[in-house]
Amino acid sequence: MQRLRWILILGNAALVTLLGSSLSATQEPVTPAPPPSAAASPAGTSSSKPSKKKYSHANDFLIRGTVFNEQALSFPGVQLRIRRPGEKKFRWESYTNSRGEFAVRVPQGADYEMVVRAKGFAEQTRAIDAKSGDYEGNLVFRMQREGGDKK
Repeated sequence: MQRLRWILILGNAALVTLLGSSLSATQEPVTPAPPPSAAASPAGTSSSKPSKKKYSHANDFLIRGTVFNEQALSFPGVQLRIRRPGEKKFRWESYTNSRGEFAVRVPQGADYEMVVRAKGFAEQTRAIDAKSGDYEGNLVFRMQREGGDKK
């Protein structure tokens, strides 16, 4: 019974010990060797490379809001794409959650353009001013069917 407890506690190290010799209750647990990645990297190499500065989200601007369908119900799975005005390529993309809500973090200090689209609905575009950083409201999108048809 004691042998089984040691195997459960020590895992693979105990199994190797058990196969090599019989395990008694007086033996100390075997400590596993350090991972190969830590042992393989020499200590002097990390100082020779320039360290990459970590990005802080402290000054980011949070664009948040809710998307509703034509019946004023929350609209999950709507695609949100954000870019700077005048650019062709979108830099950020997200989707609304199960309650039609979204929140996208972008760098503060610029203007942005948000395009909201869903299959079968007219695409909507909204300009966003993220220069000041003191915006506390929520964007609200009310999607309409393409062509104005009510189905």
